[in-house]
Order: sequence, then structure tokens, then C-alpha cells
Amino acid sequence: MSIETKQECLERVLAMEKPKCPYCKQEMQLWEAPMIPYSDGLGWGTPFLFLCFNDDCTLYTQGWKDMEENFSHHASMRCFNYPGTEQYECMPVFSSMGAKGQIIDDEVMAQEEMLKEQTKKGFSILAECYNTKDGVTVMTLLSDACEPIRVRLKAAEMIGDIGEVEAIEPLRCMKAANLKLQEAIDHAVDTIHERYFTRECPFCAEIIKKRATICKTCGKEVAGQ
Repeated sequence: MSIETKQECLERVLAMEKPKCPYCKQEMQLWEAPMIPYSDGLGWGTPFLFLCFNDDCTLYTQGWKDMEENFSHHASMRCFNYPGTEQYECMPVFSSMGAKGQIIDDEVMAQEEMLKEQTKKGFSILAECYNTKDGVTVMTLLSDACEPIRVRLKAAEMIGDIGEVEAIEPLRCMKAANLKLQEAIDHAVDTIHERYFTRECPFCAEIIKKRATICKTCGKEVAGQ
């Protein structure tokens, strides 16, 4: 099963229509969940939520009194929604500024638009590389940590389709922090081997024919290995 990256999740949520708070009917704001346990300690369940930050919301205004009377805490509540669902819950806050540090604001949105442009440009370059069988440029995009993850994932897939045997060693030396990307790189190596009917010697790691019984480099017997 494919694992959705945080960036992919953000892109998906940004495309959604923002829900309205069931208490005040005001449009909710996109909010990034902090890296701290919540509720039962299992986390938020999603990296992004929709929150109501309307200070005139009845849940928020009445929450101060309710929390004081029921729990003896100076706190209130804000409503939040799980993106793409009708599930609304309440989050405790301890001041009017509570949780506002994680609001996805215009600056973040601008960065997201910039990322989309970088991704579009990267895909355009890759399309040209595929037509010209330019594996060198594909490898350059794949190894560049500054490129968007979607571009690097596509580059990994493409190098498996057009890469030469010489690309295997550089691919083996790549260590991606992103698990999904590392899996794509490993799969690219397997794809190149399948295309050229080759494999790697289990003793010296040199490229040999798939049906070889003796490694031509180290002389070790590799039949059945």
C-alpha cells in the first residue's frame, strides 16, 4: 500500500473546500497538527486539520465558563474538523493565542504555490529526458535533495525505464531519508537488471550476467547465489 507523504497530504487538503464551524458558521482555517501526543496519546491521526479561530464563536466564548466550572481550569475550547469528513471535535486552549502558531497562512500558501511551479518544471524536464533518453539529467534530478519529492519519485521511476547498467552503482550509493523514495530507487535498480538480464555478484558487487556461474571479476562461484 502506498504511503502518503506529508506534502501530498497538504496538497490534497488545500484542494478541499474549507468547512464551516457548526457552532458559529464561520469558515474554518487550515491548521498543522503539532508533533505532540493528543487525547489517548496516539496522535492526531492526520498532519493537518481545520480549526475555528473565531473569538466570537459560542463554543469558545462559553468554553471559559464551562471549563472553570467543570474542571477548575482557566481554559476554553475550539472546534476542529478532520479534513474530508463530517467529524467535528473540541480542542482545549489556554489563551486567545492558543494553537494559532500552526495556522497555515498566506506565506505558507505562497510557498506551496512555488512548490507546485517547481514540480511542474521538474515534470516538464523529465518528459523531455524520457523522449531523448537523457539518463544523466534524470539522475541529476533524482539525486538533488532540493527538488520536490514528487519530481524525485518520478525520476526514480524513469531511470528504471531508460537507465543504463552504469546507473546501478550510483543508485546503490543513494540513501534517501524518505522511505517511499528509497523504495523507488531500489525498484529502479531491479528494473534495470531485468531489462539487461544482469545481477550483482554477492561477493564483490560487480555487475554480472544473470545466468553466470562464475563471477568474471572476483572468480567466486555464484551459481544459485
